[in-house]
Amino acid sequence: MFKRYVVSHKLIQEDIATTISTRGCVVTPPTLQKHFFHLMLYYPEYAMIFFWRIRKRPWYYGWFAKDFHCKIFKSTKIEGGLMCYHPYATVINAKSIGKNFQFRNGLTVGNKNNDNTQLPTIGNHVTVGAQVAIIGAITIGDHVEIGAGSVVVKDVPSHCVVAGNPAVVLKTLPNG
Repeated sequence: MFKRYVVSHKLIQEDIATTISTRGCVVTPPTLQKHFFHLMLYYPEYAMIFFWRIRKRPWYYGWFAKDFHCKIFKSTKIEGGLMCYHPYATVINAKSIGKNFQFRNGLTVGNKNNDNTQLPTIGNHVTVGAQVAIIGAITIGDHVEIGAGSVVVKDVPSHCVVAGNPAVVLKTLPNG
């Protein structure tokens, strides 16, 4: 399984690198294979992302990962560096999501009025807190932090922190 999927799949390698560095894992020796097996054994939320990436749910999935009741639509294009902390009660249905997307439990990303032409587009380096809703044909810029409990229904510019219901810009982050 390791060589077939991990070695040849750039997005999986980026997911591994992001999760290892963000979680502060120390794995010796620090090889791609050791990192992969460490994450599969000790981080079931990573295993969930891995099996979503390869579009399989093998019989041994339950051995590696809990059933998180997390749904990521197959039509959602997600770049590398995807990382979740607690994917419970999460539904993600977006046009696209950029690199290094991090999320927590209770995230809803979806359409408006059950119309799949009304899906959000999320930029690179976006971090989303718990219990957030991102709804409609909106654009979230790059380098955005969305606070827990926020409801995002309008475009969000790059380099900012947003929070609230409805979400408003609380702080502008320096570019770069």
